[in-house]
Amino acid sequence: MSGSHAWHVAYADVLKLRAGGANGAARELQLIIALDGVTDPHNLGAILRSAAAFGARAVLCGKDRSAPLNDAAVRASAGAVAHVPVIRVTNLARALQQLQKRGFWVYGMAAEAPQSIYETDLAGPVVLTFGAEGAGLRAGVGRACDGLVSLPMAGRIASLNVSVTAGIAAAEFCRRSLAGK
Repeated sequence: MSGSHAWHVAYADVLKLRAGGANGAARELQLIIALDGVTDPHNLGAILRSAAAFGARAVLCGKDRSAPLNDAAVRASAGAVAHVPVIRVTNLARALQQLQKRGFWVYGMAAEAPQSIYETDLAGPVVLTFGAEGAGLRAGVGRACDGLVSLPMAGRIASLNVSVTAGIAAAEFCRRSLAGK
């Protein structure tokens, strides 16, 4: 990697992420954020910042077709990279299925989904999955999800930047978790 930072990506075994487990965070919730084809390091950094702010345990993404954890991502994370592990996997759909076997509900964010995140039961351990801007979730990743949910919008713009969407969705999960819903 470029620059003077010696940041390391956690190429961890996804099976180590179990429902109910904790890795020491003060307000760690049962949330994992998964990224499918998000290639912009600024988006990765901003998503890491939201993940850290809203208590996510990890950010999961593929080894290929994913944003590098480079200096731009580190800067955009505003220090969050030190608090939220980035877990790279060979096959994201298979990793999501493994997490389901470990007790996680997996939801994919899709603009066209008829059910909104606000109508979705987010109780329990959850993986929120976000696709690339424009392309969205790949078909195999979408099929691996327990359900697809949308972020409803009332304005004149039909979509948001993936990092903004991830932040809003993580905030909603956090709000409900802290309220006991």
